[in-house]
Amino acid sequence: MSYYISPRFLDKIAVHITKNYLDLPGIRVPLILGVHGRKGEGKSFQCELVFERMGVEVTHISGGELESPDAGDPARLIRLRYRETAELIRVRGKMCVLMINDLDAGAGRFDEGTQYTVNTQLVNATLMNIADNPTDVQLPGSYDSTPLHRVPIIVTGNDFSTLYAPLIRDGRMEKFYWQPDRDDKVGIVEGIFSEDGLSRRQVEQLVDTYPNQSVDFFSALRSRLYDEQIRDLIHNVGVDRISSRVVNSAEKPPEFRKPNFSLSHLIEMGNFMVQEQQRVDNSGLVREYNQALLSGNKYFKENAREPQTEQNLPPTQKPNTAPSSSNGSEEKKQSPSSSLRQNSGAVWQSHNYYLNENIHLPETRYEPTKSVEPYKINVDHSRHNEVISDQISLETLEQVRHLLAQGYHIGIEHVDKRRFRINSWQSCGQIIVGESEAIVALETALSQYEDEYLRIFGIEPNSKRRMMETIIHRPNN
Repeated sequence: MSYYISPRFLDKIAVHITKNYLDLPGIRVPLILGVHGRKGEGKSFQCELVFERMGVEVTHISGGELESPDAGDPARLIRLRYRETAELIRVRGKMCVLMINDLDAGAGRFDEGTQYTVNTQLVNATLMNIADNPTDVQLPGSYDSTPLHRVPIIVTGNDFSTLYAPLIRDGRMEKFYWQPDRDDKVGIVEGIFSEDGLSRRQVEQLVDTYPNQSVDFFSALRSRLYDEQIRDLIHNVGVDRISSRVVNSAEKPPEFRKPNFSLSHLIEMGNFMVQEQQRVDNSGLVREYNQALLSGNKYFKENAREPQTEQNLPPTQKPNTAPSSSNGSEEKKQSPSSSLRQNSGAVWQSHNYYLNENIHLPETRYEPTKSVEPYKINVDHSRHNEVISDQISLETLEQVRHLLAQGYHIGIEHVDKRRFRINSWQSCGQIIVGESEAIVALETALSQYEDEYLRIFGIEPNSKRRMMETIIHRPNN
């Protein structure tokens, strides 16, 4: 199967790699090339095709390796892989590159809900340091004065605006936005179906039928055509025996005939795939499951409405400005529910300041309720408005706000050192539904269980499922 390489893509990758191996007098060459663009457009695969054609060896790092429970491990990994690649250049005498896939997924920050960790900072700082000193890359705890060979770095991602701005400046990273045009897409799809008897005219019709689909859509479409034969194999062998037939079987592997690759059949299967995409886009279940998220959330935008003032209130809710029958003086009267809505709105915005202040929540959120509170909480009301504590770290406070913002209740558990080894936690006996209550409860727990482990977790109110357990305190010894 012969795959298509875009001339633009080949030119950009080849120039960047070659330029980093040349000694250009008075020229500072960016070490990093960032290839970014829409998902599924074949950025990584095009890079692999270019590497194969140029005879370049590649050392890979995945964006999933850029986080670790231990601080500093991802940064050390980058330095280690860079030094290994430099050694390959010296030993084998050929071009080598270091490639980091999905850098923005591992080191980027997308919104307020994305945690920015120490490892995220160290990864960005390490890449900046390597870009500034490509021949002097040291491992933590050791120093080698021998200069290294310069190793070009190629990173891929979808949105580099989520990365640390100094990392992506032009002196360190050269950017290449990859969006295949129609000719590129036709060439790539023609390579995908090169063994299936489709003419170039049919490939063009297929691409024009789905102009907004990415390249991986057509690859998945080709794979989908084999589903019918695989389904027949499962029915013939039996669902209970398919495992032994496919894995470690003494029989020869199953053989499949060539599916129907006619244009009409491809379009029919493609329409099914598009319908599945639309079902995902239109389901909107996030609005049902996460009704109290961060600012700009789709739920709030769709439920936002014009603030109710005296001019646009319904007649039944406008303040009564008629003179009093008892003394004849004009006194504005306000309904209890209207007063409650105004006061509740102020409290809501003060305790949830990360919400968009311009968004007005549905009126029913502030209506009084006669239902019994699901949990009884002992709160010191003299400290109700305290939101900053010397005992509670900012990370813990942020975690509490994050859980409450998603509509979860919060539980607290403790365990001593001996029971910690067997993961036998004990509840502190309190369920928290508000930020001020959380501050008081956490301070009490930290004082009472100073020599034990403490953790918090979210509780989904309806299903009572535990979510996002986090240890917030460890004993000193």
